[in-house]
Amino acid sequence: MIALRILDLKDFMSRLLIGSTFDNFWLCEADITTFVTFTIDGSLHTDFYDTQETETLLAQKQNYALWRDIKPFCFSMMKGKKTPLHFKIVFRLSEKNTEKLLQGNTLSFSCQDIFGLFLNFQYDGKTLTCTTGTSLKTFTLDKSLDQIWDDMVQKFFRQQQIPCEKL
Repeated sequence: MIALRILDLKDFMSRLLIGSTFDNFWLCEADITTFVTFTIDGSLHTDFYDTQETETLLAQKQNYALWRDIKPFCFSMMKGKKTPLHFKIVFRLSEKNTEKLLQGNTLSFSCQDIFGLFLNFQYDGKTLTCTTGTSLKTFTLDKSLDQIWDDMVQKFFRQQQIPCEKL
């Protein structure tokens, strides 16, 4: 796990709420505090979808909404002359991309061992911090997945030209 401070808040917020940088991440949860606190649970309710849509979601092993589908709502809560007092947004890497990460690295884990690879963004009114996280379904002292995920996030930020510093 690493913590990164986002250095260019305005550019990052544009990428988060308007751009497509994070569109393919799953949204686990979002809490946004402006004049009230808005809470979004990103868990999908398959009962809402028709049979074909449900089959597609199950085939993709998708349990959470994509950020691209939720970000317009979050943008509408945050836009205006005043910045939010606080927000927390928790992303999870999709199952498909988790499988790619495992295939591209020599790790002793299978996709079935991993509950999720997470990006946690937290804004306190002044500073925006990103914290990485991993969650496994089994106990292990092996931290190789943590290291690979931390490295991948930092590489992703460099590729996307998101300036940050380790805390």
